[in-house]
Amino acid sequence: MSQVTASTTSIPSLSPEDEDLLRKCLADLGDLLLETSHQIHARPEIRFEEVFASTLLTDTLGAHGFVVEKPFAGLATAFCATYDSGRPGPRLAIFLEYDALPDIGHGCGHNIIASAGLGAALLTRAMLSSDGGPGGTLVVIGSPAEEGGGGKLPIIDSGSLDGVDAAIMLHPSGENLSAMRTLSRAALQFTFTGRAAHAGVSPHLGINALDAAVLTLNAVGLLRQQVTDDVRIHTIITEGGNATNIIPERAVIQAQVRAEDPQTLLDDLKPRLENCARGAALATGADVEIRNDGPVYLSIQPNPVLEQIVEESYGRIGRKTEPHRNEVYPGSTDMGNVSQVVPAIHPNIEIVPGLGMHSREATELVGGKHGDAAVLDGALMLAMTASTLFRHPQAVEQVQATFTEGIRVG
Repeated sequence: MSQVTASTTSIPSLSPEDEDLLRKCLADLGDLLLETSHQIHARPEIRFEEVFASTLLTDTLGAHGFVVEKPFAGLATAFCATYDSGRPGPRLAIFLEYDALPDIGHGCGHNIIASAGLGAALLTRAMLSSDGGPGGTLVVIGSPAEEGGGGKLPIIDSGSLDGVDAAIMLHPSGENLSAMRTLSRAALQFTFTGRAAHAGVSPHLGINALDAAVLTLNAVGLLRQQVTDDVRIHTIITEGGNATNIIPERAVIQAQVRAEDPQTLLDDLKPRLENCARGAALATGADVEIRNDGPVYLSIQPNPVLEQIVEESYGRIGRKTEPHRNEVYPGSTDMGNVSQVVPAIHPNIEIVPGLGMHSREATELVGGKHGDAAVLDGALMLAMTASTLFRHPQAVEQVQATFTEGIRVG
């Protein structure tokens, strides 16, 4: 897998005239973007149920001259909104996410992702349609269900990214980062079937499915000693019996395994995890059914040229980014799958320093003044990044030259 490295390539800068246009447009649209963020935050919708959010976003894009396709890629709450300048140039994509987390709402700040991405699209469209504006096509892709549903995978499979030169988005967090690396992730479910029996009178007639599950967890614990430092394995038992005096005839484990290198994850670690369950079933006499429990998320493949452009854009809006780092962030996103097929970037924007996402604190902050600042700054940063690429096609060529197509998963 390629590594992010500091680029020494000379990237053309955005002109003061283009920057002024984007800032004036943001001043005009700022209230709209904040209202969009607040409305999505107030009505959290979990994966594949984002009817309100997707409608709000597509209505706004349609009212501003984008041609909207919805549903999209076979997903009811996905969409593709396109603005074609009518002049030749790059084809760039801005990704929007808008699903919430169960129970705690927008604790991952997808209301900010959606609203900042919407703002970036509207600002960039204004630049493309201005007198003397560059040529090219802007595609805004609404991708539902990032939280475990892998909404970007059907979009990739549909061929909708064919011909896209680069894809961008941002994510709220506790720091400003121009780029990040993530882990690939596979999810599994192990269902053990045994035989019920009276636990006191005739335990010898039973086959204990829960024992198979417990033995699997012990095997996984030992496996953790024999993996590289980037690997993470998480497991829970979701079913383990109904009464203490009955030998459990059914037990279920949900598991996830993560690693930075996607090929290692799929070819080595996932089979080893499956063998932990098979061995436990063999030892206890239970049967085990193994199935994938969700889409495979692939690691973000870095692009140093895009990172450099984002870094400069952050500087223009007055946000200081953290120094470039080589360590991987131990989370996963389906934007990683996008980055394997087209050059892509997934920078972070700070809400408050050190904020941990997927928390109730995050839910509160992303809907308030700190979240509002991230919406406006994020929209401008992404618009500057996109506008730099549109205005300077040679920068797109440099982005392409530092990209190596990775793997795809169905």
